[in-house]
Amino acid sequence: EVAYSQSTGQKEQLSRCVLRGIRRVQDLCKVLRLPSVFEGTAVSYLQRALQHPSFRLVSVEKKELLGGCCVLATCRQHNWPLTMGTICSLLYAKQELVASVLLSVQKELGISMPALGLADLVKTHLNGFQLFRHAEDIPAPFVEDEEKLLARTMQVVELASETWLVTGRHPVPVVTAAAFLAWQSLQPAARLACTLARFCKVAGIDLPPPAHLRLKELHEILLRMASQLAWLRVFKLDKKTVVKHIGDLLQHRIFLLKNAFCVEDVEEQQGAAQGEASPAAAGAAQEEGQPSKGKGDPEGSRGPLLPPCLLRPRKRLRTAALSASEAAITGDEPISDSEIEQYLRGPEEVRAFRRAKAWQ
Repeated sequence: EVAYSQSTGQKEQLSRCVLRGIRRVQDLCKVLRLPSVFEGTAVSYLQRALQHPSFRLVSVEKKELLGGCCVLATCRQHNWPLTMGTICSLLYAKQELVASVLLSVQKELGISMPALGLADLVKTHLNGFQLFRHAEDIPAPFVEDEEKLLARTMQVVELASETWLVTGRHPVPVVTAAAFLAWQSLQPAARLACTLARFCKVAGIDLPPPAHLRLKELHEILLRMASQLAWLRVFKLDKKTVVKHIGDLLQHRIFLLKNAFCVEDVEEQQGAAQGEASPAAAGAAQEEGQPSKGKGDPEGSRGPLLPPCLLRPRKRLRTAALSASEAAITGDEPISDSEIEQYLRGPEEVRAFRRAKAWQ
């Protein structure tokens, strides 16, 4: 007797490569706690990719990344906030290699993937915090309402996005730093002494290494904005005390950013007007008590809003040292006749030059 499944070939044995890929997809879905629908879609994408001619002759390293790329593509299609950095850390792979395999999967299989929404990423990242319930290992002042923290964190992340702190960077460190500032600003009296490392430990999340740099950049932005509020100029604000006024800064965010950074044209016009004025008039104005923009005035240090890569570049361009012969050239050296003749083309131009030289 022959079973029906054997006669139709329904139980054809899969290759070890396909089985290993399916097992990897299932493990990733379990680790990420994805719905069962996501797992089925990712497995179908993996099987289609392994049967495609474009992926038959690729290296073993890229074949092992196909499962993770299919999971990432599935999450993007369902608007599930999963970043490429998370997949790279789970697969111990380089981000450039994962990006190339993901683009190949998207092109060959015809998969459309929408861009990852930052708001969804913030919501999902905050869902992993353990600060929204009272527990023995969490101090009472550290517990916060989830809706309040989410709303304040979204405002800080939007501020970071408007000031070039998110563009071209991994979003998780930015979200972590923004959540820390938002959490401190809701109850600053009891939380200002808490550090970022302790906050992540109490919240039960990992501390991304660049989060300290993102926090420093956010503090600088907040201090520049605080210098534009009249009722905050009387205080000597630093990176800790400015957290108390985050609510006011975010409420007037557009106005403060415009005044703190977009002032190049205004300063140029003021500088031109002051240049035309006489020094005596400027001295009289200072005697009357009018402050002049200098080192003591926070408005004097205002500049354009530029990305951090331009403000603090990692690598500086090095100019090659000039040789002794090149350094001796000033540009005023006389041009020899032989050098002039090499630029003259045609016998007519040569004869005209000789006739002109004879008249000299």
